[in-house]
Amino acid sequence: MEMRRKDRSRGKEFSLELIDRCTHGVMALTTGEDTPYCLPLSLVRVGDALYFHCAHQGRKVELMRTNPKVCVTFVGGDRPAYLDKGEYTTFFQSVIVTGTVREVTDDGEKTEALRALCQKLTPQAMDGDKFEQAVSRSLPATGVWRIDMEEISGKEKAPKV
Repeated sequence: MEMRRKDRSRGKEFSLELIDRCTHGVMALTTGEDTPYCLPLSLVRVGDALYFHCAHQGRKVELMRTNPKVCVTFVGGDRPAYLDKGEYTTFFQSVIVTGTVREVTDDGEKTEALRALCQKLTPQAMDGDKFEQAVSRSLPATGVWRIDMEEISGKEKAPKV
């Protein structure tokens, strides 16, 4: 991905840390028509892959199966500001990921992806056997998808100190 403002470009470490901090990202899919389809998802990163869960059916699932190339955007630190020199601006951090999505069918990988997602989003509810009980009830009804990250582009506009 070619970035116009190279002075705002950030490296892979910055990008991965931002992904790990964000509770969700917005995934864009192609519909094969003039209008793209974008939706927010709760995502977790495990290595160079992003995981999310969803139903086994629906428009999103049909689109992912038809064209598995996706783009996911994460935004953090979004803060509009007025600068003393008479300018309005926004300070932000963002990451754009492009990759290929595929359905996870192996129960072991599905379980570990769901464990990582629950650990990220609800760490206070991971004690005892809560997770094991929940996953044993819901695993067959839960779709899990993996996005293999192919390109990662981080960007930041920070206040000058």
